Order: sequence, then structure tokens, then C-alpha cells
Amino acid sequence: MDSRAFRPVFAASASIFAIILVIFVAGCQSEGAAPRKADDYNPDADSLRLPGEVHLRNVRQLTFGGNNAEAYWSPDSKQLIFQSDNPDINPQGCDQIFVMNVDGSNVDGTDSRYHLLSTGKGRTTCSYFMGDRVIYSSTHAAGSACPPPVFRSETGKYVWPIYDTYDIYSAARDGSDTKLLIGGDGYDAEPTVSPDGKYVVFTSTRSGDLELWRYEIETGEVLQLTNTLGYDGGAFFSPDSKKIVWRASRPEGAAADEYKELLDNGMVQPTALNIFVADIDGSNVVQVTDLPGANWAPFFHPDGKRIVFTTNHHMIETDPRVFDIFIVNLDGTGLDQVTHFNSFDGFPMFSPDGKRIAFSSNRNNGNTSDTNVFVADWYDPVN
Repeated sequence: MDSRAFRPVFAASASIFAIILVIFVAGCQSEGAAPRKADDYNPDADSLRLPGEVHLRNVRQLTFGGNNAEAYWSPDSKQLIFQSDNPDINPQGCDQIFVMNVDGSNVDGTDSRYHLLSTGKGRTTCSYFMGDRVIYSSTHAAGSACPPPVFRSETGKYVWPIYDTYDIYSAARDGSDTKLLIGGDGYDAEPTVSPDGKYVVFTSTRSGDLELWRYEIETGEVLQLTNTLGYDGGAFFSPDSKKIVWRASRPEGAAADEYKELLDNGMVQPTALNIFVADIDGSNVVQVTDLPGANWAPFFHPDGKRIVFTTNHHMIETDPRVFDIFIVNLDGTGLDQVTHFNSFDGFPMFSPDGKRIAFSSNRNNGNTSDTNVFVADWYDPVN
């Protein structure tokens, strides 16, 4: 999905629409990253870390301007692939896919910190590393122009556009050799890769609803994983590649009728979402969260026992435009707030070595609408 299709979006103002981002793997250590010693850390030097953010250390900003989101780690934890509409690096006018080094140095073989991997045409989203290649969703086959954004239905409901021109492509690590990987009629997007390199999970409308599908990389075979009415998307694999976690809506009654009508018109309303887990064949589905508002962008902690996600459930009665990152046990217990910002923090993802977390945020943007990518050391306080 378009990275501007979700952020603090539930108030009707042009400034809010300008900063919208989508809701839209990791490997692991044997038991996750060990807690860092408290005496190794100097909080006075950590100016981008906010009060109460006890899980974060040494927060660093990696992008500067525009909307930058869905930053996902390379298997060696040295690079991040992400989408950006920053006009300083992307003249297209809508999101394109880039790669950057986590240490802020120039990407190999270039004179820039950010290297374009997508074609520079159409609208792109949802990129990921896949072995010696990368994958991403793009509309470029339907035309070089950006498809128009849609943030309101005819009835005034806040919606996301579901572009049926999205297909999933692979490319070499330098952006060359672009090939269609998963395509066909309808929306095919939101792909991520299992840590064992066997599967891609993605969201598609090929069955008539927004469902999760699994693509086997070696054979090209696809398997439908979900079949319940509602939006199923943004899936990721567990560190051992045995489970998936995703966001889903489960509309009923009049809400179900409205959902189907919007979908028939290429739209979805993302205001009621919760987190689910299942085995990688779609069996043994468990609902992890049962919270109000939009709970989305889930990702497994490297210990395989917890999930980080983005939510506004704690602000739904006061200011539903505010999103923070929380962490929760797989059984829904132990809910713990990770970030404490008065605007937007989201898209959390642990590095494969379990030592760091990447996320996108409105913090330190000079009172603009910019969303940037940040990275921090992860710390589990010792009780």
C-alpha cells in the first residue's frame, strides 16, 4: 500500500493527509538479544529518545525529509530497504524503493546514502530483501505516472485505495534485472519473505476479498491462508519461519456490508484492526489483541514469544491521530508501551541479530509533516 495511506489520519485536514502512511524478516538469535548493561549507556547523549522509552537506547535518525517508511533489515543487519517520496532523492512524486546503510555511509558503488532500487515509475510500496535479490510492489507496468491518491470515499469515510495495478516484482540488489514475481488481476502487494528463504506471504484480492496468500519461491505455487471476510494484510514470519503475524479487520452486520461496498470500489477503511497469528499454512489462528482503534504493523521479537506493533488504542478517546509502538506476549498478556510521542511512531522491525529496532516517526521533523526512519538499540530492562 501507499506509504502515505496511514499515519495520524483520523482528523480531516490537509496537513494530516500530507503525512499519511500505510499500515503496512527477521532471523533470530537462540533466545533473542541479551539486555545491555545500564552502565554502558549515557542517557544525556540520547537526545532523540523520549521520556518513558525504556526499551530504546542510542536513537539515531537515518532519513531527513519527506515521508519515509516500512524500513526493513537486510539479513546481515547492515542495510535497510524502505520507501520514500522525499523530493530530494525522488522526483517521481510518489513512493519509490531505496536502500541505505544503517551506519549512514554511502551505499556501495554510489556517491549517495540512498540508492534507488525500483524503476522510478508508477507507485511502489512494501519492499523486502529476498536472498541476493529484493522484492517490492509496484504499479509501473500500468504506466509511469503516479496513480491518484484517495483518502475519502464519496460518503466522507477515511479510506485507503486498493490499486488493482499493484503487482510484486523482484530485482537484483542494485535495482537492475527487474522481473515480475507475483501478478495477475487485482491487488497483489505487501510481500515479506520467510527467514528460511522458502516463502513469500502477500495480500491479494484474487479471491474477491483482501486475503493472505503464500508463494513458494522454489515452485511458484500459491496457497490461500485466510478466508474470513475483512482486510488481512501486513504479514510477517516468525524468526523460526513456522508462524505468521498480521493485521486484520473482522466487520460484521452493517460494517460488513460497507466493507464489501468499499472493496468493490477499490477502497478499504482501516479504522478497526487487530493482530492475529497462525501457522504458516493458515491453520491454528489466534487473535492476539482485542483493542479499540487501529492495531497494525506487527512484527515478532527475536525471542519468538512477543510481538511489537503500532496502535492508537490508548489515545482513541482523546486523540486517535496519535500512534505509538507497543509490545505484547503472543497470548495477549504483558502489554507494554515502547514509544511515547505525541504524534506518530510506527513500523517497528527488529534487526535479525536482535540488537536493534528500526521504526518510522514524526519526531525531530521541525514541526513539518515529515516522517523519517530511525534506528535504536533495543533494551529489555532486568526486573
